[in-house]
Amino acid sequence: MDHPNDTEQRLTELEIKATFTEDLLDQLDQVIVRQQEQIELLMRELAQLRQQPRDDGAGGPRPAHDDLPPHY
Repeated sequence: MDHPNDTEQRLTELEIKATFTEDLLDQLDQVIVRQQEQIELLMRELAQLRQQPRDDGAGGPRPAHDDLPPHY
């Protein structure tokens, strides 16, 4: 049978683990909130880029078949 000290020590260790688990959960929640904010910002920026008129001049992306291999 467990001695009262053993039970008390086990209870203390469980309380410590529960505290660390709560702290870790809070940290992970903060990471998720920051990531969601970043995702929303990137989605807004992407939507703005898609609304900009296309510039077919130099500097824009070109189709790959228009590029000549380096030996030409």
